[in-house]
Amino acid sequence: MSTPDPIALLPHRPPFRFVDAVDELVPGSLAVARWRITGDEDFLTGHFPGNPVVPGVLQLEALAQTGGIAILADERYAGSLPLFGGVEDVRFRRVVRP
Repeated sequence: MSTPDPIALLPHRPPFRFVDAVDELVPGSLAVARWRITGDEDFLTGHFPGNPVVPGVLQLEALAQTGGIAILADERYAGSLPLFGGVEDVRFRRVVRP
């Protein structure tokens, strides 16, 4: 990785930063990241009590943040603010649990 802390490239901060580790990074092209969900996150309290499910919208945001790291690591986009414009035809095939 070319950046000492690629997560620091994101403008997001907890609790809305969902990338915990970057395993692979090719600036401007590729990022492989992880989001560790412990089960203690506030959003799981109400989604759903006794049957916690990670909301799809947060899964998409984590993917977008990972893409943001790939873009922001490219010096051509340093200091930019990448914005998530939306997605179409998304399907979640399995439930994600902590």
